[in-house]
Amino acid sequence: MSANPANHTDHADPTSPRQAAPGAVWAERTGTRQYIGRNSKGAEVRVGMGPGEFSPGELMKIALATCNTLSADHRLAKALGEGFTATVGCSSVKNEAEERYESFQVEIVTDLSGLEDSARQTLTRRVEAAIERGCTVGHTIEQGATITMELVDPDED
Repeated sequence: MSANPANHTDHADPTSPRQAAPGAVWAERTGTRQYIGRNSKGAEVRVGMGPGEFSPGELMKIALATCNTLSADHRLAKALGEGFTATVGCSSVKNEAEERYESFQVEIVTDLSGLEDSARQTLTRRVEAAIERGCTVGHTIEQGATITMELVDPDED
């Protein structure tokens, strides 16, 4: 595989041995402030600041929102039926001066009209508990995580 991302054609394999670790993702530069994010399962997402691209902050919000619903999907399906529909959104409050998000608000929108009030309350508690148990992204945001960065020259051993 070429060390030059511009010539990298085997998108199923990352360009760095460290990125080959389970769960690793990578992004290849496609233009000025434009990248294609990839994973080893063949998924791709356009990342940047232009049309048709997700910003990194938007990806973090999508990750949090979907981590919530994926964690609670079994609870929702049990109460609403396997074929239930849902949309999950995530908004945030950004501290512009510190270039960080201060808070996130996740909203799961689904039809609850078939449930009695007590069943809604029970479902809400069960969904919250499932998210608390299983949402790695939420746990990471709440607890913080150490971030390291290394600039690597692919031609150096």
